[in-house]
Amino acid sequence: MSTLHTVNKSPFSTQSLLSCLNHAKDGDAVLMIEDGVYGGAKGTGLADVVAGKAGSVSIFVLEGDIAARGIDPSRLIEGVTAVDYVGFVGLAAEHDRTQAWL
Repeated sequence: MSTLHTVNKSPFSTQSLLSCLNHAKDGDAVLMIEDGVYGGAKGTGLADVVAGKAGSVSIFVLEGDIAARGIDPSRLIEGVTAVDYVGFVGLAAEHDRTQAWL
């Protein structure tokens, strides 16, 4: 049974993303939304952790949220994929459950 994990808080103000990545299992997906999308950017202290988990867990950011925060898609960590709202719905539908990390 796979889980879609959503993270909406900045990884620079809470430990939600790190906790999420530590609990995510092979086959799960992590979707960073709202201020959580900062966790998908290159050149941060978390970039190596996120990139290291990208092999066993699918990692996504919401396109509308990176655009709203002025993050160019070319600045995303390798292995992090931007999805639109239809993609968000698709992720929710393809996983057995959803876990929101607050």
